Amino acid sequence: MSEPILTLQNTKIFQRENLVLSDVNLQINKGDFVYLIGKTGSGKSSLMKTLYGDLPLIKGEGTIVGFNLRKLKDKEIPFLRRKLGIVFQDFKLLNDRNVFENLKFVLKATGWKNEKEIKEKIKEVLTKVDMETKDFKMPFQLSGGEQQRVAIARALLNNPDLILADEPTGNLDPATSVDVMNVLKEIYNSGKTILMATHDYALILKFPYRTIKCEGGELFEVVQQKSSN
Repeated sequence: MSEPILTLQNTKIFQRENLVLSDVNLQINKGDFVYLIGKTGSGKSSLMKTLYGDLPLIKGEGTIVGFNLRKLKDKEIPFLRRKLGIVFQDFKLLNDRNVFENLKFVLKATGWKNEKEIKEKIKEVLTKVDMETKDFKMPFQLSGGEQQRVAIARALLNNPDLILADEPTGNLDPATSVDVMNVLKEIYNSGKTILMATHDYALILKFPYRTIKCEGGELFEVVQQKSSN
């Protein structure tokens, strides 16, 4: 029996007062990889922001990693985000500290205290994204692809139930995008659940997974053509 990790029923997604998506019904189960596609302004980012508590859910019902989005209180948002791994398009690394200190900052902020455990956890997540030898580097010394790998490592720190990747390849060239996608694929194959917003259709063809689309204020499933190779 599939275990739902995200459920939206008859939800309306707002960006401030503007209704951007109506009658959204969606279920993502543990172990799924799902693309969220749609043009700029179609509601993808607003939907993502609603899922991690940046925008309130005003109409309809929604649960994510055990939290009721409709009843979510401000003080619960940090706890929700600990169960989510969020990967942003623009990496959001702290430029005044190296890779190791970037990750340590997140662990400290989420209650980790034991220095040995912190060190081991950072090594573990950096190894998963092939960046274990770059922990001393500053963000500006890394390529875009390397920065995004660090951002993915950061998303894995608290062993999230669901990874929300919001245009993770949006700032990367095609070859680097494929590299980053391979990292996400490995993480997915290790048992993680991923929802990835993207408008990179070449990637979707190369790595075909379940796809949902925002268009005309609605969300619907896209039937993918299987590639012949």
